Amino acid sequence: MQNAVLIHFPDVYATYRFTNRNRDTTLFSRECFERFQIAVSEFSQVKLTSNERVWLSETCPYFSSQYLNYLESYRFKPEQVHIEFIPVDGTNGHIEITAEGLWIETILWEVPLMACLSETYFTTVDTDWSYDGQEDLAYQKGKTLLEAGCTFSEFGTRRRRSFHAQDLVVKALAKASQDIPNSGKLSGTSNVLLAQKYGLLPIGTVAHEWFMGIGALKGYETVNDLALEMWESVYTNAILLALTDTFSTSAFFRSFSKNPARAKKWHGLRQDSGDPFLFAPRAKEVYEGLGVDHREKIIIYSDSLDVNKALQLKKQADEIGFKSSFGIGTFLSNDFVKASDHNAKSKALNIVIKLASVNGKSCVKISDDLTKNTGNKTIVGEVKQMFGLPV
Repeated sequence: MQNAVLIHFPDVYATYRFTNRNRDTTLFSRECFERFQIAVSEFSQVKLTSNERVWLSETCPYFSSQYLNYLESYRFKPEQVHIEFIPVDGTNGHIEITAEGLWIETILWEVPLMACLSETYFTTVDTDWSYDGQEDLAYQKGKTLLEAGCTFSEFGTRRRRSFHAQDLVVKALAKASQDIPNSGKLSGTSNVLLAQKYGLLPIGTVAHEWFMGIGALKGYETVNDLALEMWESVYTNAILLALTDTFSTSAFFRSFSKNPARAKKWHGLRQDSGDPFLFAPRAKEVYEGLGVDHREKIIIYSDSLDVNKALQLKKQADEIGFKSSFGIGTFLSNDFVKASDHNAKSKALNIVIKLASVNGKSCVKISDDLTKNTGNKTIVGEVKQMFGLPV
């Protein structure tokens, strides 16, 4: 997305805002806040090395030299991030985070900020857990998915327990894929460093913020079509996977159904909210209505997946005729039990950082899961009305 923003929106100013979805039950300590502040202040030291650049150019040929030049010169600017502690009692409270600056620069803050806060929380606030058994647990999950013929990727950077936890997981999944080579497939990891370390593909798809930003800047009536068109103009030589639920899947499919050529060209769809078992039958109807063979298309499932859910969805996709793949995040990188009671879960944080505005215009997301709607309530209502959704 940073590459696409560099090409289409290099001068757009953006703001991002943090949300703790379990605000009523999860507090952060002042120590956690202070350590997090220190960590963020050191992000300016992060840079792309020359060896990493060579590896990226070879592994991701869809990146232009223009973008790799930009990425090599890119430095995080900690002054763009504002962190505040809101005390609830003498020791604990809420953390508020905003990031502001050019979209092309601030777009890289979301994932590392969340990963950093999660690791800080689990080393200062909730320490009742250990790494014991994590590698074997991840291996068994990978083995089960592979033996069932699943294609899947590790998507867990944002809410991982720690970098070490994710490293153990990706190492175990890579080993499982070597041990079980002729069934399913580990298609890669969204963590580019770990992809390089373990000889995997760095993998991902376009996220909600691309649609959110374009909607705010260009208007919502044609946002889905325009977002795909602009993405396609950047990635003419990459796999094209359309995220469907930024303004509801029903709104997306109405737009998608008006362009048979695009439906035929794009390789598949990503399902990320709502009832996943309703998605494939609905997508089949859309493709059939366009005269497009759905059996040539893939559905990427990426919403709160575990092994059992992935296996059930694969079975359904197979029966309907879709290829399927699974982006699995927190269930892989932050699946722990309490050290004091192995029968009790040590719950992951439920946190997000979303694009809040571009050039002063509020950004909204209208998920198929009503609890995940974000942004200005008035604009959410207006967009829902425009797309004929319940307000």
